[in-house]
Amino acid sequence: MLLDSLIDRATQLKKNTVAVAVAEDIVVIKAVLDAIERNLANFILFGNQENINRMIKTEENKVNPEKSLRIVHAETNELAAKLAVKAVSNKEADVLMKGNIPTNVLLKAVLNKEYGLRTGNILSHVAVFEIPNRDRFTIVTDSGMNITPDLEQKAQIITNAVAVAKGIGIETPKVAPIAAVEVVNPAMQATVDAAALTVMNKRGQITGCIVDGPLALDIAVSVLAAEHKGIQSEVAGKADILVVPAIEVGNALYKSLVYFANAKVGAVIAGAKAPIVLTSRADSAESKLFSLALAVCSVAN
Repeated sequence: MLLDSLIDRATQLKKNTVAVAVAEDIVVIKAVLDAIERNLANFILFGNQENINRMIKTEENKVNPEKSLRIVHAETNELAAKLAVKAVSNKEADVLMKGNIPTNVLLKAVLNKEYGLRTGNILSHVAVFEIPNRDRFTIVTDSGMNITPDLEQKAQIITNAVAVAKGIGIETPKVAPIAAVEVVNPAMQATVDAAALTVMNKRGQITGCIVDGPLALDIAVSVLAAEHKGIQSEVAGKADILVVPAIEVGNALYKSLVYFANAKVGAVIAGAKAPIVLTSRADSAESKLFSLALAVCSVAN
């Protein structure tokens, strides 16, 4: 399995430390203990110490976590977020992970000018899917952070996704800016931006990848569809990264892959000083584990 191989890849790297903000969530704890059992990372858990310990005891029959984690008590979500972000900023930890905390509370700490993890670049959501009957990863971006990114933001979103792709072994990722059609139509901004991104790549403004668009989704992922439409492109039918034009498209594509195609997924927020595991509270422990592995691979890159 592709994502299982990603876990194997992550365990071969230098052992990293993950700071978890508000760790008192049973699914998060399951993912943390599974990661420890697989020797994936060490952990610092920030939150209510009593609740965290109680949850660990219900699960720790699988593994003794004492050597691989420590707990730092925090009375409030805000304090837990601040301490977790500071741990990453101060290089006590290499990855930040969201626990049982609203996303806006965690991001407020991430974007804090004094101790946050800003780099000056845009933050973007990068999801890596293992889709049944496909023998390669499919990366979707951005389905969780930027609502209607402009051209410059899309260029940074591609750069972030390319860094993640290289971390999982895709040396020269093929990038498809997605639109409804393959021709440039001034009435459809997604096609105009896709064409501009293609030119930016050819002129060296976006590096480390091959960009070609606009491409409709079927043309981006299906060689047969591309051949049928007579589309000749290095990316058509072979896209590693699908760049969506707006958050609604990305969100719908993400959830369609999970719920209709039974895809498995790991996701991170890229563009900060360190990878951020920002999974949904509805995500499974397995998905959180895959996201941790993805984050560890991203640190190495």
